[in-house]
Amino acid sequence: MRMKERFHKYVYDGPVMVFNQYIGTWHGETIAQSREKAKSNLVCQCKKALNKKVDAGGVNILLEKIKMVS
Repeated sequence: MRMKERFHKYVYDGPVMVFNQYIGTWHGETIAQSREKAKSNLVCQCKKALNKKVDAGGVNILLEKIKMVS
């Protein structure tokens, strides 16, 4: 029997870099199974907020600024 995978709420409030250039701070929230998946979700949200194509590279947020809140 497969165990239920637990989801957690993650919050990001920190700097945003585009091609290693600081462009400002951003706040986002997501629900995910791991910190890595949360980062992926948050980067996608950030790209949408910046009007960048979702499949475009170059947008980065700091993994250590992602906090699990529940």
